[in-house]
Amino acid sequence: MNDERKMQFLLSLRQHGITDKNVLAAMESLPREAFLSGVFKARAHEDVPLPIACGQTISQPSIVALMTQMLEVTPRCKVLEIGTGSGYQAAILSKLARRVYTVERHRPLARMATRVLQEFGLVNVVVIADDGSRGLPEQAPFDRILLTAAAEDPPAPLLAQLRVGGIMVLPVGQSDTVQTLIKVVKTEHGLEYSELGEVRFVPLMEGVAADVD
Repeated sequence: MNDERKMQFLLSLRQHGITDKNVLAAMESLPREAFLSGVFKARAHEDVPLPIACGQTISQPSIVALMTQMLEVTPRCKVLEIGTGSGYQAAILSKLARRVYTVERHRPLARMATRVLQEFGLVNVVVIADDGSRGLPEQAPFDRILLTAAAEDPPAPLLAQLRVGGIMVLPVGQSDTVQTLIKVVKTEHGLEYSELGEVRFVPLMEGVAADVD
C-alpha cells in the first residue's frame, strides 16, 4: 500500500469512529494485502469484506478496528479469538496483547494463517485447528475473547472462560438476518451488555470442518 492509500486507509478508519491510537498504529503496521491472495490483494485498501479460502471472508478493516477498539486490549492481556480466518484480526491483536490464542475450524486456513503470522514474526500468537465453539478451556481464563462468527447468544462455554473483569466482543443473531455486534463485560455481579451496531458475519459452527486440501 503506497503512502497516499495508507493515509486514505487511516482516514477511513477515523471516519468510522476509530480513535484508539494503538489500534490505528497496529492497523497501519500490518498490510492487509499480505492476508489476501490473487486478484483480491489489489483491493486490500477497500473497506469491504473480501473472499479467502474455504468459503470464508476477511472482514472489512473498519469492523476489525471497531471490534479491536471495543475489546480494550492492554499489553498484559491474554486474548482468545474464535475464527482465525486469514489471521488478519489475530495479527492486529498480537500488536496489542501479551498473548493471543486463535482457534480455526478449517485446517487449511489455520495453516495459511500460521505461515503469514510467522512471516511477520508475530511469535505471541498460537493458531489452533479445533472446534472454536468450545473455546480453549486448557488455557482459560482469558482477559479478552473475540468472536468473528455469529452466535444466537454469547456461548456459555466462552463466558465461563472469561475472567472476571474481562471483555468479550461478538456478533449475535440468526445467520439469515442482520446481526448485532455486542460487548459483554463480566463483573462480580454478572454480565453487562452493550450494543455496538449492526454487522453481518458467518454463523458460528460446531466441530472441525472436513476440509479437503
